[in-house]
Amino acid sequence: QVQLVESGGGSVQPGGSLMLSCAASGSASRIDPMGWYRQAPGKQRELVATIARGGSTNYADYVKGRFTISRDNAKNTVYLQMNSLKPEDTAVYYCGAVFVGNWYWGQGTQVSVSA
Repeated sequence: QVQLVESGGGSVQPGGSLMLSCAASGSASRIDPMGWYRQAPGKQRELVATIARGGSTNYADYVKGRFTISRDNAKNTVYLQMNSLKPEDTAVYYCGAVFVGNWYWGQGTQVSVSA
């Protein structure tokens, strides 16, 4: 089993920055990959970025060049640095992790971008 706890959401003006963190516990050493997804009101959950234990990353086109995902394997923690935020980035951001072929999710953290 894996437990995921996110932190770092909040409200910011367009062009601002936020960093999200997600700490994994339980059988965290066997998690691969980890990542961030988001869900805006009335929309389906969508990929933001994922990162493998070895460091390879995958980004959605709409965040490339603005968001950076990173991972500290020693701390079983994944981060999402979000820069140049836009109103359309407003959503609940979920940390996800794959363990033994199954996705596990955190509780989600709200990110709101408005003037």
